[in-house]
Amino acid sequence: MSTSALRVGLYARVSTQDQQTLRLQREAMEQYAATRGWTIVETVEEIASGASTRPLREQLLKAAKRRELDVLLVWRLDRWGRSLPDLFNTLHELTALGVGFVSLTEAMDLTTPMGRAMAAMLAVFAEFEREVLRERVKAGIAQSRSKGKPHGRPQSALRRQDEVVALHQQGLNQAQIARQLQIGRSSVRRILVAAGLLAEAKAERMVSE
Repeated sequence: MSTSALRVGLYARVSTQDQQTLRLQREAMEQYAATRGWTIVETVEEIASGASTRPLREQLLKAAKRRELDVLLVWRLDRWGRSLPDLFNTLHELTALGVGFVSLTEAMDLTTPMGRAMAAMLAVFAEFEREVLRERVKAGIAQSRSKGKPHGRPQSALRRQDEVVALHQQGLNQAQIARQLQIGRSSVRRILVAAGLLAEAKAERMVSE
């Protein structure tokens, strides 16, 4: 990918509790783009906490899919990705589209061969994380069944197990996870118990309350 005269979209994000770095992010990215000789065609500033939906980020991705951008530029990886799997999935999608991705803080530049090699390493770690979560869930299910306890959450919830665990690890409570993924709180509890992230006794107390 040629790194001159590229069209770049800037993405800055801050939490609702900490908005002081928004200007810092934007100015750092603008300076970097100017240094590279890139043309800024879109700047997105989003205020969102945790792993909540980020509609402005999705708009930027849609612009990339329409080939209106050549590069996406962020200040730091955690400003863009909600989780490691989410980060890998979006980077993989951008790479397939031929759209570059640059993170200033981590010096990650997917417009270069070395940067694309880093993305390949991220893929390995993302798959490792998914396998660990799947094995935890399987082990928890097997243990429950060995004790004669019923286990049969809906398939729609089963398909969201990776997302449930990722949101839990990012600090969302069970009600927030259930609301965001539009599944029952009991399904959220069962997934967390099966993954070893919530003690069964505690979950049972919460159900009875």
